[in-house]
Amino acid sequence: MVEVTVTPQSSLADRPVQIRVRGLSPSQLVTLRAWLKDEQGECFQSRAFFRADGAGEVDPGLHAALGGSYSGVWPMGLLWFLQPDTLFRRLVKRDVAGSPFRVRLEVFDGLCLGVDPKEQPLASCEAERWYVGPGVQRVPIREGRVRGALFLPP
Repeated sequence: MVEVTVTPQSSLADRPVQIRVRGLSPSQLVTLRAWLKDEQGECFQSRAFFRADGAGEVDPGLHAALGGSYSGVWPMGLLWFLQPDTLFRRLVKRDVAGSPFRVRLEVFDGLCLGVDPKEQPLASCEAERWYVGPGVQRVPIREGRVRGALFLPP
């Protein structure tokens, strides 16, 4: 049974996570896809093609992506290379304290170039990427023409 995991499943957006796929056939060619919807409902996604090692595993931190949104060894590449489906959109988190980005990771057999709704992933999981840690207080700043936010640790 194929399994994809993100460790830790919930983390701050600037912290590294480990993505691993297990249960593949040795040397199996797969596509890892990451996607999320922002607060306006815009979809951002990335994909990378990998060949499983002799144990049937893929670890983007150890194995080089053969192509897709990036190539080479990038442990966080699937999260760093998220691109909008609509041109000229930017991935911006407005409600930094209230909710995380929920990133969906999926594994497909072979090279998966498009988003065919009929194509079912071999495995999938979800990771939460928070922008503010627990107990952090956000204080809005408005002084003259200056606008900003002060984040105070617990």
